[in-house]
Amino acid sequence: MKNSINDNDLLKMLIDESTRREAFSILVNKYQKRLYWHIRKMVLVHEDADDILQNTFIKAWTNIDKFRGEANILTWLYRIATNETMDFFNSAHSKHSNDTVNLDDTPALQIENDVYFDGDEAQKKLQRAILSLPNKQRLVFNMRYYDEMPYSEMSEILGTSEGALKASYHHAVKKIEDFVTAAN
Repeated sequence: MKNSINDNDLLKMLIDESTRREAFSILVNKYQKRLYWHIRKMVLVHEDADDILQNTFIKAWTNIDKFRGEANILTWLYRIATNETMDFFNSAHSKHSNDTVNLDDTPALQIENDVYFDGDEAQKKLQRAILSLPNKQRLVFNMRYYDEMPYSEMSEILGTSEGALKASYHHAVKKIEDFVTAAN
């Protein structure tokens, strides 16, 4: 029942300090699964996704007073989760010199061994192709292809123009097509 609260009412509850904790609990329950999979598609490793998700909600809680309601709550949470994911990559990037996932590295191979992944060879090939994309392109591709997110919402989350996002998505699709056809 509590998850059925609409975002406008939830926002009112978040603004009111007397109902903030309850509202935040509802918010976490309502959106944690969706945000988890948004993050997980980028980082692959469950533990990393869990850590980033936890950081996302901590940041949301500590910044709840700064939320102005100009975007909807989910867009705001996506933006935080995306920024946390990119921060994760940037900190990992400082440890490694490559912006794309090396397909010979363990994270890319984890898809082969992931007990939660039950895809066939075509799905594994698609996932390997997606992993070959630069992080930002992979993010745009995942948001558009899997989440079916409109470019306008992606633009709000990523702070990038719709035209740039469309170009990024187009380039990602082309790279994936090239990867899949070259692998045959």
